Amino acid sequence: MSATPSPHLRPARTGDGAAVFEVTRLSVRALARDHYSAEQIEGWMGARTPHYYEQLIAQGRMVVAELEGEIVGFVDAEPGEVTRLFILERVAGYGLGKRLLAIGVENAWRDHEGPIRIESTINAEGFYRSQGFRPVGRGFFSHGLGGDPIEIVHMEL
Repeated sequence: MSATPSPHLRPARTGDGAAVFEVTRLSVRALARDHYSAEQIEGWMGARTPHYYEQLIAQGRMVVAELEGEIVGFVDAEPGEVTRLFILERVAGYGLGKRLLAIGVENAWRDHEGPIRIESTINAEGFYRSQGFRPVGRGFFSHGLGGDPIEIVHMEL
């Protein structure tokens, strides 16, 4: 690895949907490929579009990481759950996931008492464990937007 990248974190804003869509798509293809089948990877995004992410951004809970003007990661949360956290492979291993997760957990605590949940992909389970989450079960996530169900680990903090 070369010099440590230091992305700037900011609230997601209207117009970021296409970049967030691409971060998700590229992250899954690179970081989940050794844990899920090619068919699952191919269908992961289902019928999601950049517009889907624009709708999430409009809810005002998403934070993105920008590096040299490019969105390289993001986190989204709702009360009691960190719902999405994706980063590009080229910035993995530099602590960005930890920074984003801390923000996601903080946002999940708003208007919530009790454990914070996350539905972890198999490839991310070790990362979440290292951040204090514990597995509480396994299951399958169906996107609701097409695509084959994928195996997940239900985790709590």
